[in-house]
Amino acid sequence: MSARLRYGLIAGIGVLVSALVVAWVFSAVERRKEEITLPAYGEPTYNPLYALRETLRRDGQKAESRRQLDLADMKLQPGDTVVMLDDPRLLSPPQVSGLLDWVQFGGHLVLQMPEADEELDGDDAGLLEQLGVETSEVPARCLPWRVNGQEEHQEFCSGNRFTVDGSTRVERRWGDGTDATLAWARLRYGTGRIDVLGSTDFLRNGRGEYETGLRDIPHRDLARLVLAPNYGKGTTHLVYEMQMPSLWRTLLKQGWPVWLPLLLALLAWLWARSQRFGALQPSPRGDRRSLLEHVRASGEHLHRYGKSPLLYDAVRQSFLARLRRRAPVAAALVGDAQAQAIADHLQWPLARVQSALQVPPSRDDNALRERIRLLIQMRNQL
Repeated sequence: MSARLRYGLIAGIGVLVSALVVAWVFSAVERRKEEITLPAYGEPTYNPLYALRETLRRDGQKAESRRQLDLADMKLQPGDTVVMLDDPRLLSPPQVSGLLDWVQFGGHLVLQMPEADEELDGDDAGLLEQLGVETSEVPARCLPWRVNGQEEHQEFCSGNRFTVDGSTRVERRWGDGTDATLAWARLRYGTGRIDVLGSTDFLRNGRGEYETGLRDIPHRDLARLVLAPNYGKGTTHLVYEMQMPSLWRTLLKQGWPVWLPLLLALLAWLWARSQRFGALQPSPRGDRRSLLEHVRASGEHLHRYGKSPLLYDAVRQSFLARLRRRAPVAAALVGDAQAQAIADHLQWPLARVQSALQVPPSRDDNALRERIRLLIQMRNQL
């Protein structure tokens, strides 16, 4: 078979297999459309009033989102509306004074009632205290909300309940059937209004029992009712987070895909570059010499290199050192007189003592050993 025919056969088989695969895919796979709701990303993940802002803008209302309350930058006008989600007790006295002055001349403020807190409650200069609003310990119960053409909804099932003292002008109230516990109240303050809500879940993007958020018609209807006083007049300012989150907490919770590998790389680098503080297991003990072995090896080294007189001199100096301590008179003498005094003290023959005190020849090993032996005996007998 020629090469051209072989390549053509292979190409034909490949085309046939591809055609069979395509035919099987078209016969076995059904093509249809399906809508999938993707998880939120971007601004909706951190701005719970994002859906409310976009809804207001589509209705032709001017709406702005803000993380913090900044009265100087907001430049509030009498027809504006401010919606605040965070604890109003965190406002500073100048902010409380500025908000009340603005509301008094036609502003509309929407607040969320916070939970009771012994440390924050009771401040006479606080916003809630000046409005005569106090947190109630009565547990929340669902309130029915009816919209024409829609099934009955249950609202304010969560959140806090509150009370309003008798000196405050209440324009609209909605509670658990008694005036003592309220879930929503609209207060009159000058020519403006302040709405206090036990829960703002229906204004948010959608969470918990309000998963549909403003996509539900009853929720949109309730939101329009809350924002009705200045709706269509001015700008709606949506303050969704008065207290800035901690930078370290944000990095810890959201930045771990970056800092965790970097931390592991840093620890690995430190481990590779650090000095060893000790072995994991003790090293085996090597062969060690005793002191006598060291002395013997040192003597053999000196003898090997022709320095035997140094060995004899060391032993002789050791003998003379003890002689100065035991027989100082004999040690003070020199020459034959010293040898005679040592012989008399040890009761040895004079010739033997003289032989021990004479330096042996360099290459005479027998004489070296003999005289070192005599010096050691003389030293031991002193």
